[in-house]
Amino acid sequence: MATLKDAVARKPVLATIRLIVPAGAARPAPPVGPALGFYRLNLMAFCKDFNARTQKYKAETPMQVTLTAYKDSTFEFVVKSPSVAWFLKKAAGVETASGRPGHAVVSSLTLRHVFKIAKLKQADPFCKHMPLDALCKSIIGTANSMGIEIVKDMGN
Repeated sequence: MATLKDAVARKPVLATIRLIVPAGAARPAPPVGPALGFYRLNLMAFCKDFNARTQKYKAETPMQVTLTAYKDSTFEFVVKSPSVAWFLKKAAGVETASGRPGHAVVSSLTLRHVFKIAKLKQADPFCKHMPLDALCKSIIGTANSMGIEIVKDMGN
């Protein structure tokens, strides 16, 4: 339970902004500029901090950002890893998912691929407390809905 001291110390939130920005490529141009400029936030400070945090990822990797803007023109943001669908498409080597999932299979992946994606997603702040098998089941469900078949071994 929050104490009175914590309640007084909290800043009033102006907005919560969700963006998808390529890793290491945040610029004050769209989509970042209009979204942050509307709330009079410091664009260059966000761009520098975001690019520094995402320099370990490959360029053009779509990173999910949740930015909390406060009324005193300050902000905080959390960077999440790319979506499971993006990881699955990269691992399967396909551009788009199946138009008819369950009927047309666009590619196949092994359980090893699913496990590797689950390990990467477990590093996310909101997934770090989820068991690995639950993450794997969720990834398998996403793959099935995209028309990507999950097999035990590629030899089978």
